[in-house]
Amino acid sequence: MSAHSVTATAPGKINVCLCVGPLRDDGYHDVATIYQAVSLLEEVTAMESTDFTVSFSGPIDTSRLTVDESNLVIRAARAVAAASGYTGGADIQVVKRVPIAGGMGGGSADAAATLVAVDALWGTNLGMPKLAEIAATLGADVPFALHGGTALGVGRGDVLSPVLAKSAFHWVLVLNEVGLSTPDVFRQLDRHRAEHSIEIETVAVDPAIDSKLLQALRTGDAMALGEYLRNDLQAAALQLMPHLGETLEFGETHGALAGIVSGSGPTVALLAADEDSASHLATTLRSAGRNAITVSAPALGARLS
Repeated sequence: MSAHSVTATAPGKINVCLCVGPLRDDGYHDVATIYQAVSLLEEVTAMESTDFTVSFSGPIDTSRLTVDESNLVIRAARAVAAASGYTGGADIQVVKRVPIAGGMGGGSADAAATLVAVDALWGTNLGMPKLAEIAATLGADVPFALHGGTALGVGRGDVLSPVLAKSAFHWVLVLNEVGLSTPDVFRQLDRHRAEHSIEIETVAVDPAIDSKLLQALRTGDAMALGEYLRNDLQAAALQLMPHLGETLEFGETHGALAGIVSGSGPTVALLAADEDSASHLATTLRSAGRNAITVSAPALGARLS
């Protein structure tokens, strides 16, 4: 890192629990979710420039990503400039490791790391409260990527409260080459609920998190946590990508304590009892032709590296 270049990282996330309220008149849903930041990091390097540009590289295919003004990274950098009165720009290079459209908040992590990087690069010193305020304008998952750790998110998921998580949890992530559109998954959820309204229990207007799940996080009890994993979007994701069900079943019959689709999917998160169990499960999944990696949680939020 030089005076003219700053690098920051931010974590991907999984939704340990995601409760989704009914469709509102404005087309959105209230949610209650437990985010957990994982040790799969996005890396953002910002360099001084007269304009705003972004480029991507890394171990995953980034060819589908747009690099124009609509990109969340450029929007994040411009937001810091606007808030601080800075008149220059930044050339931003992103090394992507979090799956694109994978339900892990990779784009949000890019934005969060950008906020931290350009604030340091330009010496604008906005401070975390102001950066968090900007993050909330960029997307529901960006504030959490900024803070990291484990947190309860309500509203759109952007109103955060920290959750104590004792010790580390170990996960195996099964990645997919093809992503899922979050709006498509929510629309599928609404269709599913409408078509099966008789069989499905009434959806809570104000979704809430089971206190037993919070207790499992506080005590660091992976086995107890596995009993309370929940994702209201999972059925919709499985309808759009049925093979995810096979991955969940395979993981749960080969050593995982439990499994869940992360967020809107299609990444499958399998909870392991410990680090060795996670490593063994990942090896088994790779031997079966699946793209599996191990991560630990909770991880720190966006920070300079």
